[in-house]
Amino acid sequence: MGRELYEQHPEAKRLMEQANDLLGFRLTDVMFTGSDDDLRRTDVTQPAIFLHSVALFSAQPDLRPDMVAGHSLGEFSALVAAQVLQFEDALHLVAQRAQAMQAACQEQPGTMAAILGLDDDTTVRICQEITDAGHVVVAANFNCPGQLVISGSQRGIELACEQLKAAGAKRALPLPVGGAFHSPLMQSAEAALAQAIEQTTFSAGICPIYQNVDAAPHTNPDEIRQNLVRQLTAPVRWTQSVQRMVQDGATEFIECGPGKVLQGLVKKIAPTVGVASV
Repeated sequence: MGRELYEQHPEAKRLMEQANDLLGFRLTDVMFTGSDDDLRRTDVTQPAIFLHSVALFSAQPDLRPDMVAGHSLGEFSALVAAQVLQFEDALHLVAQRAQAMQAACQEQPGTMAAILGLDDDTTVRICQEITDAGHVVVAANFNCPGQLVISGSQRGIELACEQLKAAGAKRALPLPVGGAFHSPLMQSAEAALAQAIEQTTFSAGICPIYQNVDAAPHTNPDEIRQNLVRQLTAPVRWTQSVQRMVQDGATEFIECGPGKVLQGLVKKIAPTVGVASV
């Protein structure tokens, strides 16, 4: 993971070595030669994904965004691209976030599932009914029309998958994740992250960031701070964010990360815009 980038781009290599020093262990060793199990540890996964995304962006020195957005963890690399956060501060927050989420997962076990082929309103309504009956389950990721991820307790997810398929969902797929991310079960992680964020410097940046919690553009550092904290228990409104960005003039989306997942989602949300990879 990221080895070619490390070997071919001096600025990417510098950032990766800086990350090794800041984290106190050689993250790049795990990325390049570690086992899948090592890389899937939350305290490794989140810094690794963040580092890879920022390193990719750094390898394009002429790329200057007019607006940015990130999906869940990606909001931190988006904030670096927008120059709201310094790289080292963002990496510190990502590491703190990963540890806080891991602790929350142990305190409040849960899971997630992808719901395909059903309208969002029906999914939200059924999840609310199950939660009202005592088993927490919420809409967590509004990825694109017809693709929504739910999050909650093990029993809540089981009940939701059964009822959503009965309501017409084409598929309800449990996901191999370590916890109920973007749900109320992450409450303790939210409290822990809030303390770290309060101690971090946020700048106005060079462009708006469209944040997950409300799909709206933000440049005010205090608002950005608050939304980053809320993100852990609130849904990722990716569909709404892309729609708002297009409404505000976006015509081309450039994905700074491995693969083409977000490009695929953007094309389903806004078929007329251009998409590309760094």
